[in-house]
Amino acid sequence: MRRLLAALAAGTFLVAASACGSSDGGGASDKNASSGGTTTVKVGIIPIVDVAPLYLGQQKGFYAKRGLKLSMTTAQGGAAIVPGVVSGQFQFGFSNMTSLMIAQSNNVPVKAIANGVASTGVAGKDFGAITVKKGSSIKSAKDLEGKKVAVNTVKNINETAVRESVRKAGGDPSRVEFVELAFDQMPAALDSGQIDAAMVVEPALATVKSQGGTEIASSLVDVAQNLTVAMYFTSAQYAQKNPGVVKKFQEATAESLAYADAHPDEVRQIVTTYTKIPAAVLEKVTLPKWPAEPNRASIEALEKLGAQDGLFKTEPDLDKLLP
Repeated sequence: MRRLLAALAAGTFLVAASACGSSDGGGASDKNASSGGTTTVKVGIIPIVDVAPLYLGQQKGFYAKRGLKLSMTTAQGGAAIVPGVVSGQFQFGFSNMTSLMIAQSNNVPVKAIANGVASTGVAGKDFGAITVKKGSSIKSAKDLEGKKVAVNTVKNINETAVRESVRKAGGDPSRVEFVELAFDQMPAALDSGQIDAAMVVEPALATVKSQGGTEIASSLVDVAQNLTVAMYFTSAQYAQKNPGVVKKFQEATAESLAYADAHPDEVRQIVTTYTKIPAAVLEKVTLPKWPAEPNRASIEALEKLGAQDGLFKTEPDLDKLLP
């Protein structure tokens, strides 16, 4: 297990973020919750638009009224968050579905408990896209053959998505060179020519566009219609020992997702509290969807592509992984 967790965390670096609560993990149990006090739970997240509902929910008191306080720590991607949750560093985490399926296929005890974020399902109007700099000769995903393309984590959901866009455009994805780069570093790397293209999500997508960059494919849409991109999860051990805390987190997160979906202006405002995006760029951010339930069919499509790309040693058991 140690070797597996080390492998999952390889190439990633957890960055300390402003904690929204106590750093003492001892409060995150049913025992403390039942005493009527506030339970602080640590949550591993990525500093992107996707997690805005958690920040909104904290601000609106959706977690507080259930006796929960969120302490957020940021990471580059879901692959770094998985071992953090399994080891007990975090009680909950936000991760893309591919990272969760890779973990589950390797018998890492993770359990998805609440929906995270979904694609808009509209090509050219999604919160994630393959982008190129202004004046680039790359006009379609097929042109990425032989080119350097940035993804936040290699051998993961965004690489799978780019590969599918290349296939659908008639290209050979095996000829694409993938490099790992944090989302917030992609706009500058693209503008300076360090990379030829970048698979970005908001708010980095809006930043790229503000620099004159353009979209050449909506890769998350290419994977599946209304793709469930990510979910919130916990470890099987924590879920078994603390069902009360998990239930409260599920309920508060569901309320937060619904509120975010219905209040886009407040979503844009809250994003300024945990990213450095300028207000002028923020207005142009394309928001994702925050449905109440995951789209099982879309996850199955992503699983099929992941298997095609050789990401799983054994077939993930979605019945065990999903709520």
